[in-house]
Amino acid sequence: MDRVGIYAVPAVVLCIVLFGFLRKVPVFDSFVAGAKEGLRSTVSILPTLIGLIMAVSMFSASGALDLLSSFLSPLADLMGLPAQVMPLALIRPVSGSGATAVLTQILKDCGPDTFPGRVASVLCSSTETTFYAVAVYFGSVGVKKTRHAIPAALTGDLTACVFSALTVRLFFR
Repeated sequence: MDRVGIYAVPAVVLCIVLFGFLRKVPVFDSFVAGAKEGLRSTVSILPTLIGLIMAVSMFSASGALDLLSSFLSPLADLMGLPAQVMPLALIRPVSGSGATAVLTQILKDCGPDTFPGRVASVLCSSTETTFYAVAVYFGSVGVKKTRHAIPAALTGDLTACVFSALTVRLFFR
């Protein structure tokens, strides 16, 4: 099975290049044009991403995340979420790397086979980095008004938070 993984990517690239040659497509020119377009997209969304990363870093470093988590802990109890998972639920829609750091800390503090560890794992895998995705996808095509995308995505994230705790209770208790 390891051998398949080693040869899979070069085989796919070779198939794409051969298919392009058979179709009489200028493969290298198409590649360069796609790379230019990708670079333009990256440059256009870069300010948004830098602002988002800076805001998440400041939010976490200032202690505001911990303060907001402790303020919302009664709501977490109402939803059946362990208090340790609340920072993860708050940071996940904004930052994937921040959420991974919080998940790692939860797993280190509580353990992976505990209720908070399992809820955090399910929550992290069933939610999306909503604001990052909106910034990248909407920003790359120049959409300024997201209309219902953010409220709908955040509703999905909230639903995933509630159901992550419910699912862990259902399967592991």
